[in-house]
Amino acid sequence: MRLPDAQARHPDVLIDLTRVGVTNVKKLVEVAREGKRPVILISTFDVFVDLPSDRKGANLSRNFEAIDEVLEEAIAAPVYEIEELCSEVARRLLNRHEYASKAEVRMRSEYIIKHQTPKTKTKCQEVVKIFAGAVATRAEESVRKTVGVEVVGMTACPCVQEIMREKAKNELLELNVPEAAINAFLDKIPMATHNQRGKGSVSIEVHEGQDVRIEKLIEVIKNSMSSQIYELLKRPDEIFVVESAHRNPKFAEDCVRLMAQMVVQTFQNLPDESIVTIKQTNEESIHQHDVFAERIATMGELRSEMSQ
Repeated sequence: MRLPDAQARHPDVLIDLTRVGVTNVKKLVEVAREGKRPVILISTFDVFVDLPSDRKGANLSRNFEAIDEVLEEAIAAPVYEIEELCSEVARRLLNRHEYASKAEVRMRSEYIIKHQTPKTKTKCQEVVKIFAGAVATRAEESVRKTVGVEVVGMTACPCVQEIMREKAKNELLELNVPEAAINAFLDKIPMATHNQRGKGSVSIEVHEGQDVRIEKLIEVIKNSMSSQIYELLKRPDEIFVVESAHRNPKFAEDCVRLMAQMVVQTFQNLPDESIVTIKQTNEESIHQHDVFAERIATMGELRSEMSQ
């Protein structure tokens, strides 16, 4: 007996839908690494197709089938790039949804990295957010893929620090301290300022045959802020981190510009048409608001601006 297909019926209102699908699908993903143990990720997928106006609904079970099929095959043929995994799922979605013209896959995970604190060399772990996506269309042979990372760090405000430096100088002058000694002291000991936890993220559009390593993206973001942060710090580490941050004050805008510069320097193999999205959010410590800065550009645009 053939069962009825309610999704294939005509809807009451005949309009196209941009996205129809499922969100927050949890899956275990094993990512292979050359010469190392694989990384196991608990990943969340959002999977969509577009829907034409003459169809009441999408066959959503096919979305789960496409994800499971690719992950099962990855056991025999290891996944090395999460964006390629999303790309393959997107291709199979188009094969399964014959009525769709576009398929979109998004994946996000938490990635654990191991490192040491700067002074005592205490071993610790850090969680960063990684994400990838792919968009496949019937009109194009290639699939648009993106890969990105979000890292938490620390920023120190340059504005208040300059005010505090001027205030300290005036106070010391009133105490008849020689100006040369004041300047030497202020150059040696950074002034107080408010600092905040910053979230930096970079995502890059990746074309066929290109490689954007997640580890390199992590380093770009870490090195863009006033200081890295650590889960476990002894007193010598705390002094080092705080002093380093206050010697390297940055606005959110500074972080975005520095990330852009390092992306251009690090990923020289990427073509000019690759789209780069860079964001910085600072969770302000003395305000009730957060500060946000962003740049979306092609690699060609960033290269052109930095060559001037």
